[in-house]
Amino acid sequence: MAVSEQKNPEKQTLGFQAEVKQLLQLMIHSLYSNKEIFLRELISNASDAADKLRFEAIDNSALFENDTELKIKVSFDKEKRTITISDNGIGMSRHDAVEHLGTIAKSGTKEFFSRLSGDQQKDAALIGQFGVGFYSGFIIADRITVETRRAGAAANEGVRWESEGAGDFTVEAIDKPTRGTDIILHLREGEDEFLSSWKLKSIIRKYSDHISLPIVMQKEEWNEEKKETVVTDELETVNQASALWARSKNDITPEQYTEFYKHVSHDFGEPLTYTHNRVEGRSEYTQLLYIPSQAPFDLWDRNKRGGIKLYVKRVFIMDDAEQLMPVYLRFVKGVIDSADLPLNVSREILQESRDVKVIREGSTKRVLGMLEELANADEQEKKDKYTTFWNAFGQVLKEGMGEDATNKERIAKLLRFASTHNDSDAQTVSFADYVSRMKEGQTKIFYATGESYNAAKNSPHLEIFRKKGIEVLLLTDRVDEWMLSFLEDFEGKELASVAKGDLDLGQLEDEAEKKQHQETEDQYKELVGKMQTALADKAKEVRVTFRLTDSPACLVADENELSGNLLRMLKAAGQNAPDAKPILEINPDHPLVQRLKYEEAKFDDWSNILFDQALLAEGGNLNDPAGFVKRLNEMLLGLASK
Repeated sequence: MAVSEQKNPEKQTLGFQAEVKQLLQLMIHSLYSNKEIFLRELISNASDAADKLRFEAIDNSALFENDTELKIKVSFDKEKRTITISDNGIGMSRHDAVEHLGTIAKSGTKEFFSRLSGDQQKDAALIGQFGVGFYSGFIIADRITVETRRAGAAANEGVRWESEGAGDFTVEAIDKPTRGTDIILHLREGEDEFLSSWKLKSIIRKYSDHISLPIVMQKEEWNEEKKETVVTDELETVNQASALWARSKNDITPEQYTEFYKHVSHDFGEPLTYTHNRVEGRSEYTQLLYIPSQAPFDLWDRNKRGGIKLYVKRVFIMDDAEQLMPVYLRFVKGVIDSADLPLNVSREILQESRDVKVIREGSTKRVLGMLEELANADEQEKKDKYTTFWNAFGQVLKEGMGEDATNKERIAKLLRFASTHNDSDAQTVSFADYVSRMKEGQTKIFYATGESYNAAKNSPHLEIFRKKGIEVLLLTDRVDEWMLSFLEDFEGKELASVAKGDLDLGQLEDEAEKKQHQETEDQYKELVGKMQTALADKAKEVRVTFRLTDSPACLVADENELSGNLLRMLKAAGQNAPDAKPILEINPDHPLVQRLKYEEAKFDDWSNILFDQALLAEGGNLNDPAGFVKRLNEMLLGLASK
C-alpha cells in the first residue's frame, strides 16, 4: 500500500488494496437493488465490536472505562443528509483502521474474484457469501467518515478515517473522549428516503431484531407549536435486545431465524434448514445450527476455521470455534452457548476439554439428524432441499467416511451417486436405492470410478453388466477413491469395483456359463502366455475375461492394489504413486483377439496395440504415443494391402 507525500504528517492519504477497489465497484452496482442491507451489515459489525470488548474485558475490566452498558445507536441528520451508526465496543487504533478498512485479508480472495461472472444477479449472491461488511455503506453514501478509538487508549489517540470509495482514503489523529466507533454516512443524491426514523426503525426490526445488544434511536414526538414531528434527546430501544438463541422457540418467527442466519454467516441467501435446541445433562449448552443453501467460495480450504460462534453464558468467546464441529461439517453455521466452559477458555483448552468433546459429538449428531430429515422425507419440498444440499456439499460430506468412524453408517446412508440406472449425471441414487433394485442372487454393490461421468459411463468394464441388466454406481468425484478405502460394505453388501480383481458375478452366472468360460480359458492358454511375454514390461498378467462384450481388451487392477484412476490422480497431484503394472484382460469373442491367435510376424505389435487401446479407454496416458501411432498405422496399411 503506497502512502502519498503530505505536508501534515498526522494526516495521510493511502491507497486502497486493489481487491477493495474491485469489490467496491462490484458491490455498488450488483447490490444496489437491495440497499437496505447497509444498515444490517454495519449494525452486525457494531455488535461484533461489542462482543470483542466483552471478551477482552474478561482479563482486563479496565477496558470498559466505567461504561459497561454496551449498545448501538443509530441517528440521522436531515440537514447534513447523514446517517450515523455508533457503538461503544472495542474500537480501532490507527493501525486497525488502515488494515481493517483498507484491505481484505480473507483467505480465498483470489478464488472469489476469479468466480465473478459479470452477471449482476449471480455476482450479488457471491458477494453476499464473501461478506461486504463495512463497504456496504458505499451503496447509499458517496463519502464515509469513521471516527474511532480503541478501548484502553488515551482520548487523544482517536482516529478519523475518510473516503469517497474511489481509489484512496485518509487517516488522521483526533481527540475522541469515548471508546468505540462512529460511522457517518454522507448520502448520495436520491437516497433521502433513509433520512426517516420510521424507515430506519423498520429496517432494524426487519434485519437486526435478533441482535442481543440494545439498538437505540432518539424518540420522536409531535410538536404542536411547529406542527411537525421533532426528534427528542430521549432514547428508545428499537429491537428486542436479547440473544435470539436464548429465547423460546415459540417466540421466534421463521423470518427472525433467517435474519439471524444472515447475521452469523454473512450470507445473503436463506438457509436450507436449521435446528434450535437446549441440551441438558452431563453438559449444558444451547445450539442454533444452520445448513446453508449454497457453498461458500472457500469451501475447499480445509485450513479455514469453522463457522460456529462460541458463547459462554451468552458472553461471546470466538467466532470460528473449529473444535465444536468436525472438518467435514465445516459448512455448518450458527451459535453454541455453553453453560459449563470457563469464560477465559482458549483454543488450547477447547482441544482438551471433555465438555467440548460432548458438545462436538452432540452437535454432529444434530446436524446429521437435520440431513436425515431432509433425505428421508416424503414431502417433495424437503427432498428438493436435500438435492440442493448434496449438489453444494456432497463431496465434503464424503470426507466424513474417513474422519468420523462413530457416524460412518449414518453418513453412508446420506451418500448419493450417479448410476447406470439413470440416464443422467445427477447424483441421486443412495445405497438403499441400489440395494432395493439388486438382481436375485446378487450379493455385491458394483461401482465404477472415472475422471468424469462420461468416462465412467462408457468404461468397457461395464459391458457385461449392461448385458445382464446389473446396475453400477458411477463415482467421479475426486474424493471418491479416498472415501472407498474406508467403505467396504453397506449393510452387509460388499462394495466391488468393476475394474479390480477377477470378475465374480456369483449366482448371476449359471453353471453352463461357468463351464463354457473354463473351456474358453483352456483354449486361449497358449495365446495368453505369448502375450504375457510380449507385454512383460507393461502388464503384470494377461488373462481371458468375460466382462467384455464389445471391446477387445481392458485393464484391471489386482484386488489389493490401487485403481488406475487413483494412480493417475496421485501422479497428477505430484504424489508418490506406486509403479504398479495393471492386468490386461482380453475378450475371446472379439475378432481382433481371435485374429491374434494366428498372427506371427506382427504379434508383439498387435499385443501392444491392444494394451495401449485399453489404457486409452480407461483415461490413461500412453508412455510412447508416437510408438502407438506408428504401430497402428503399420497395422492399418497391412490390412489395407490384403
